[in-house]
Amino acid sequence: MHVIIFDDHKWSNFKPLSYVRSVGDLRVGILKQRQRLLAYMGSDENAVIVPSFLKKLYQERHPDWDINITPLEVCLFVNSRLKAHEDIIHQIENLEPGDVIQNGEEVIAFCIKGTGKPISSETIDTLISNCSHKISSEANTWQYAWELVSENSIWIKRDFDEFFYEKDNYFETEMGVTILNPYQVWVGEDVTLKPGVVIDASDGPVVIDENAKIMSNAVIIGPAYIGKKSTIKVSAKIYEGTSIGPVCKIGGEVEESIIQGYTNKQHDGFLGHSYLGEWVNIGADTNNSDLKNNYGHVKMHVYPENKKISTGTQFMGCIIGDHTKIGINCSINTGTVIGVASNLYGKDLITDFVPDLSWGEYSNLKIYTLGKFIETAKLVKERRKMLFTKTEEEIFKSVFESQKNNEVNQCKNV
Repeated sequence: MHVIIFDDHKWSNFKPLSYVRSVGDLRVGILKQRQRLLAYMGSDENAVIVPSFLKKLYQERHPDWDINITPLEVCLFVNSRLKAHEDIIHQIENLEPGDVIQNGEEVIAFCIKGTGKPISSETIDTLISNCSHKISSEANTWQYAWELVSENSIWIKRDFDEFFYEKDNYFETEMGVTILNPYQVWVGEDVTLKPGVVIDASDGPVVIDENAKIMSNAVIIGPAYIGKKSTIKVSAKIYEGTSIGPVCKIGGEVEESIIQGYTNKQHDGFLGHSYLGEWVNIGADTNNSDLKNNYGHVKMHVYPENKKISTGTQFMGCIIGDHTKIGINCSINTGTVIGVASNLYGKDLITDFVPDLSWGEYSNLKIYTLGKFIETAKLVKERRKMLFTKTEEEIFKSVFESQKNNEVNQCKNV
C-alpha cells in the first residue's frame, strides 16, 4: 500500500525550523521523523504532503519523490508529527479505506483511495473528510519544537535499538582511544577517531556515522549521535542527549541539543537544550542559558500565536532558524527563539524573540537587507559545493516581505 507522510496545519508551530523543511524532516533522536516512520512501516517510498510554499523546493531537491499529489490507488496517510511505536504502526497498517485514527481531534493517520489531484497541508482536511469510520487512539504527536529537544535522549536510544544495534558496525579499538561499554557504540565506515578520544556509552548508545571525524581529546557521552561527515573539534565535550546532523563542525560544550546539519559551532562556548537549523554559525565564546535563575518553567515564543507560552520544562535553551549567524562573545538567554536569516552581534543579552531577517545588536535590531543576506547565503553554500537556488531565494523573499510588513519587530512578553 502506498505510504504518504503529511504535514497538517500545525506545521507552523515549528517555525522558524519549518520555514524551509517539512516537519517530517526535523531530526529527533538519530533519524528524521519521516525516515523513522517509513522505517517502522517497512516502506522505501518517498511521498509527502507539505505546505504549498514548500512544494517547489521539495520538487527541486527530490525530483523522484511524489510531492503534494496522491496516486490513483489506496494510500495510507501518516501524520509527520506522530511519535512512532510498534502498536500504533500495527494499527495504521491494518487500516481499511475510509478509516481514520484520531486522538481527540488530532488526526494520526487515515486510509483512502487517492484522487490523483494536487493536495497540500492547507487542503489535507478535504481528504480526511472522506473518512467515515473513526478509530480512537492514545497515540501522541509532537506539538512544538522544544519537545524534540526534551525527548531527544529517549529517541536516540530507541533508534539505536531499532535500527543500529544489528547494523554492520565498523567499530575497531584504536590506539589511544577509550571506549566505555563498546556494545552500545556503533561506528560507520571511514570514521576517524584521533588519540585521546573518549566515547562513554555507559548511560546510553553513541552512534558515529560514516566519514565523521572525532579529533584528539574530544569526549562524547551517550546517548549521542554524530552525523555523516561531521567533525568534533579538539577537546570538545559532547554530553548526553545530543544529535548532530551531517557536515557540522562542533567544538566547545554541547548538551541535550539537536543540530539539524551543515551548521558550525567550532569554538569554545556552551550550547544546551537547544535546536539549531541548517547553515547556522555560532561565534567563539558565545554561550546560551538553559535554566532560569528561579528554576521555573521556561516560556518560548510561538509564531502562530505571536506570544510566549510555557514549555512545561525547566530546561530549554534556544531555537535558531536556518542561515542565522551569531557573533563572538554573545550571550543568549533562556528560552530565546531566533528567526531565520539573522545576523546578531554585540554585548547585549539576546533574549525572548528575535524576528526573522534581523540584523545588529539586540537593543537596536534592523531588518537585514535581503540582497546582502542572499549574497552571503550563496557564498556559504558554495563552500560546500551547493547552490542557494532561486526557489530558496523566493522563500526567504516571502519571509522578508512578511517581516517588513510587521509593525511589531520584537516580542518581549514575560
